[in-house]
Amino acid sequence: MSEQRSVPLREHLLALKPCRHGGLIQETSETYGIPENEILDFSANFNPLGSPFDYPENGLNFEDIIKKSCGKLLEYPDNRYVEFREAAARFVGLGVTPQSIVPGNGSTEIVRLVVESVIEKGDKVLLPWPTFGEYEMQCRITGAEPVCPSQEEVNTLPDEVLEEAKILFICNPNNPTGKLRTREELKVLAERCREHKTLLYVDEAFIELSDPSQSVADLPAENNYVFVMRSLTKDFAIPGIRMGFGIAPPAMADILNTARLSWNLGAIANNTGIALLNIEGGIDSPYLKKAREMILKEGETLKAKIDRIRGFEAGEVNVNFILVDVSKFMLNSSELTARLAARGVLVRDCVSFHGLGKNYIRVAVRTEKENDRLIAAIGDVITEWGREQAKNELQHVIEKASEEGIGGRKTCEYYPCHFEGQNCTFCFCPFYPCENEKTGGKWIQSSRGGRVWSCVDCHLVHKKEIAQKILDCLMHEGDTDELVKVAWKEVMEPIL
Repeated sequence: MSEQRSVPLREHLLALKPCRHGGLIQETSETYGIPENEILDFSANFNPLGSPFDYPENGLNFEDIIKKSCGKLLEYPDNRYVEFREAAARFVGLGVTPQSIVPGNGSTEIVRLVVESVIEKGDKVLLPWPTFGEYEMQCRITGAEPVCPSQEEVNTLPDEVLEEAKILFICNPNNPTGKLRTREELKVLAERCREHKTLLYVDEAFIELSDPSQSVADLPAENNYVFVMRSLTKDFAIPGIRMGFGIAPPAMADILNTARLSWNLGAIANNTGIALLNIEGGIDSPYLKKAREMILKEGETLKAKIDRIRGFEAGEVNVNFILVDVSKFMLNSSELTARLAARGVLVRDCVSFHGLGKNYIRVAVRTEKENDRLIAAIGDVITEWGREQAKNELQHVIEKASEEGIGGRKTCEYYPCHFEGQNCTFCFCPFYPCENEKTGGKWIQSSRGGRVWSCVDCHLVHKKEIAQKILDCLMHEGDTDELVKVAWKEVMEPIL
């Protein structure tokens, strides 16, 4: 028996794989040697305004909260969390009462609590794909059997499929697609779940940053088969302090509050949560309203810029992140993510989301300046890739020319790209971008909004005699990059 199998754990846990998330700032810093404060994170989705504690007009003082919490360090928290539950109920509105609130140490603890309380080994759970990975993670820990219809199939799930499932997870808006389901369609789904005695778990972690009017937080009061989850992490951009809450039918909430871990909110999390949930105006506070307006405005602008990048197709903008299809791009999602990370810009590689493969990335909507940095970083990656391809092509040209000499490519679909009779030995210019306008090249506006060096009006390297001289220089032994510099100096500079 292997050492792993000798561990005294349930057998199905031995094959458990970690759930991948964004926000890997420390790991990226260690990998690429970039200071953490220089890394721009588009892989985690928080309120783009930042913490409400940074805005005095919100009437929140974090130092006061810390002082108050420090005065409680020698005491266990009050496990009833009366103030927190009252504040959460007021914040949500919709007639929700404190008796329905289940405090949690972040959304993942709430997912686990519900799964552990509902699921037995072998039970089926419905996980419409793609969606938040923690649902599957927590279900697999209990030994559940995931059934994965597509997001598009949710509203037409056969009765027998619902009948066999213990829980149906719906993330609204959905992570990572950004799809926002209407309140009306969720009400219909909730009724079907009640008929089949399937718990409808609605994750509304992003609803306050999207469209709160689509919330179904009031349904648990009238339907024992609906559970709604909220997260303070996203709304208030405080991922370092773990807190959230569930909204359950009162009888279920009473049992879950008994079953949850005792003292699951420490003094700092509890007092911070109370302060944030009591923000003036609640869901319609100026802070959250401004965030929603900013997300839509900057999100649409960012989407337009992304769509101008060849091979990129941005999805819908309903919340503070956008799913981007990069299946037609020159790099797959993992390669693109790694190259961006090396530049201190993190995006979410969606390869870990069921069904997406290496075809998608997810990007957060941030400020205009930060979003422009993302676009610029993608442009840098494209330029870097182009140079690599040019270098590889150049090496191929040198090897081929050593055997066949210089020549043309009249079979190329783009011939003639400069002039009839041009020499095509150098399809990729070895000097690109030379940035010398005497060649006929010039800077032009790119589709991404930046500048790109255009060689359309440069014919020099396509003249046979010049191509031959360049090739003669490049065929000497030595480092290719250095030989290119020599060729520029000996061949191009005298011409210019």
